[in-house]
Amino acid sequence: MPKSAKYLLIGSTETYSGKSATVLGLSHQLKQKGLDITYGKPLGTCLNTASGTVVEEDVQFIAHSLNLPANRVAPTMLALNEANVQKRLRGEDKTNYQQALVQQYLQMSQGDLVLLEGPGDLEEGKLFDLSLLQAAQVLDAAVLLVARYKSLLSVEALLSAKQRMGDRLIGVVLNDIPTDQIADVETLVRPFLEQQGIPVLAILPKSDLLRSVSVGELVKQLNADVLCRSDRLDLLVESLAIGAMNVNAAVKYFRKRHNMAVVTGGDRVEIQQAALETSTQCLILTGQLPPPAFILNRAEELEIPILSVDLDTLTTVEIVDKTFGQVRLHEPIKVQCISQLMGECFDLDRLLSKLGLSPAAALS
Repeated sequence: MPKSAKYLLIGSTETYSGKSATVLGLSHQLKQKGLDITYGKPLGTCLNTASGTVVEEDVQFIAHSLNLPANRVAPTMLALNEANVQKRLRGEDKTNYQQALVQQYLQMSQGDLVLLEGPGDLEEGKLFDLSLLQAAQVLDAAVLLVARYKSLLSVEALLSAKQRMGDRLIGVVLNDIPTDQIADVETLVRPFLEQQGIPVLAILPKSDLLRSVSVGELVKQLNADVLCRSDRLDLLVESLAIGAMNVNAAVKYFRKRHNMAVVTGGDRVEIQQAALETSTQCLILTGQLPPPAFILNRAEELEIPILSVDLDTLTTVEIVDKTFGQVRLHEPIKVQCISQLMGECFDLDRLLSKLGLSPAAALS
């Protein structure tokens, strides 16, 4: 029999709260403490089925970042997609997923700690009997919740989660907190949650770098044509600016921004010119009008990609905004950033003591 490992499920109160980033930052710290960890994500969402098997891209990325051997990566059992949901609703998929969870996750060689990334929110996976709480019960796992902080009212979702999870909930990570609200979180939110039996293990400030998006990702999401510098699609965009005002106002506005993508009409040449001379990572031109040659030449010189989209400005902005909201971590600089942030802000010793794990025991 393999020695009994501890199980920790990392969940969130809503999608895109920063679970993968938390898993990544936490795993790096756990490995530094000498713990032998296994990682997995029972329910997959970002899938690549090219090889005929379900490969969860986030799992591959995290396993690779941590140099985990194959026997320390647990399988993704099910893709949460339209086709699988339909099969389940029609009664064609009668699989007992809780039983499968036991077979695939409890009976493998596991090391000291099995770190599992849970579903997007507290309901997701329920159709397959694999919601966060159901998985936690089957695996007898502790739960760590990641919550994106929006306002003081963010405590409500955590109180509700505590009511459902009970003692399984061993802590929360408050993520993406605007700098001017950190004091409130420290003095009001943390003590309140602690009184309610909800340990606050980390307070993470908002990071423009972590929320940034590569130009290449924008090209993909917007289905854009790249008019120049297709060799610089790795540039990271931290903010979005819309060039719809007069050129004087635009210049002032652009100067206050940092590493931006500027969305403007293909006919707004003076705005394009102003954008190229400020902190711009890419120009996104709407209306399918090609820019004049001198704009393309200047962009070539400055190494700023110009994208052309067959969309109106409003739709373009909505797509870019949405892309910021669901950022992937697959850039080395982001991995470095989250590892450093978690190293500074996450109370690892408190987590280990709640899990009944000690780094010394792991090293012995």
